[in-house]
Amino acid sequence: MGSPLVKGFGQGDPALARWAEEVFAPEDAVLREIRERSARAGLPPIAVGPMDGLHLEVLARAAGARRAVEIGTLGGYSGVCLARGMGPEGVLHTFELDPARAALARASFERAGVAGQVRVHVGPALERLREVEGEGPFDLVFVDADKQGYPAYLAWAEEHLRVGGIVLGDNAFAFGHVHERAPAGEDAAAVAPLRAFAERLARGGRFRATMLPTAEGLAMGVKVA
Repeated sequence: MGSPLVKGFGQGDPALARWAEEVFAPEDAVLREIRERSARAGLPPIAVGPMDGLHLEVLARAAGARRAVEIGTLGGYSGVCLARGMGPEGVLHTFELDPARAALARASFERAGVAGQVRVHVGPALERLREVEGEGPFDLVFVDADKQGYPAYLAWAEEHLRVGGIVLGDNAFAFGHVHERAPAGEDAAAVAPLRAFAERLARGGRFRATMLPTAEGLAMGVKVA
């Protein structure tokens, strides 16, 4: 599975995407530096796009989030967006499997001036998540990690979000293949869990959910039960 270097937005019309980025200016110098430094360090270009990062910040602000969890830190780009949306009183727990990526993210948080708000946890997320459960219930959970783990991460969010809290899942379109039972050119073992995640989010009874139609699909649910 792959994520494009240039991430589309909205209808996929490049002219509209350029207009939106010109008007809303989603990526400032700090975020641009994180993206460029991550590329120089050899990280794959799978971080959220500029408009997606702005979505995260605005949604965190709208939710009044003060306690949040991010599953999949990478170079820290999305974590900075979330931390900005939560404000100086917020605390973000972010989980990263790879120690080198975690170190790069810590530098990103320092440079962005949000290091005091962010706790970086290194190791398998499903194991390390147990360590923060006592700090819940949480206001927001953002999932952007191994796709096979999405159903399990959603199950965790069901139990540890407050009622009214938000769960967000990136890449929910499975790179354009979520609707295909036999996806061509993609790993079916990764597409099927993304489909299960979306179906449980939409029909499981714990969330009122929608799909924000970014190019890669940003699934969103508000916990109702």
